Amino acid sequence: MGRGKIAIRRIDDAASRQVTFSKRRNGLLKKAKELAILCDAEVGLIVFSSTGRLYDFASSSLKSVIERYHKTKEESCLVMNAISEVKFWRGEAGSLRQQLHNLQESHRQLLGEELSGLGVKDLQVLENQLEMSLRGVRVQKDQILANQIQELNRKGSLIHQENMELYKEVNIMCQENMELHRKVHETSGENDDNRGTVVSYTFHMTDYTNAPLYLELSQPQQQADGVQSGAPNLRRLQLLNEGP
Repeated sequence: MGRGKIAIRRIDDAASRQVTFSKRRNGLLKKAKELAILCDAEVGLIVFSSTGRLYDFASSSLKSVIERYHKTKEESCLVMNAISEVKFWRGEAGSLRQQLHNLQESHRQLLGEELSGLGVKDLQVLENQLEMSLRGVRVQKDQILANQIQELNRKGSLIHQENMELYKEVNIMCQENMELHRKVHETSGENDDNRGTVVSYTFHMTDYTNAPLYLELSQPQQQADGVQSGAPNLRRLQLLNEGP
């Protein structure tokens, strides 16, 4: 008779469970050893019993097997993460390309292009969008113009105030000039007798920087009684400006 199948579940009887563990543990260790020898594989096996006892097997060194396992696991995780990241960004790129295509199509439709495939409802929706956009543009334009007008009014008020200040300064200067003219007219009677003794000075300067500069004093007038009415005769002076 053939051997019946054993249900793979926990054995309730402790003795039977211990016997089964010993048999299968020895069989597992034997299979691991055979696999390492026959296939030239690096095998590491760790088993803990229900009582906490450790059983292990390694074809070379259990420590090296564990280190190689961790290293390979980390590399595998990095590769998997890289693959997952590549897949994620590919999906994002595809989604962005689709969004760009939709936006370009919508833009062309707003410009009045490629409308042949649209129905009446789609055209009405497009018309409503254009009207709303036009309304928003007009509101923004009116706001900008209102701000500019307000700024110009403010600048005009400042200029008007400055003009008022300048008018006040001009009026003050006119009053001072009138006061000076009045004082001059009052003192003009006292200086009428001494006008003949005033020496007339003439200053001539050319428009060129490097040209010679002349200073000239006019000769005093000879009166009828032979008395000179000014300073004595002075010779002509010539001053030359030195260039830079």
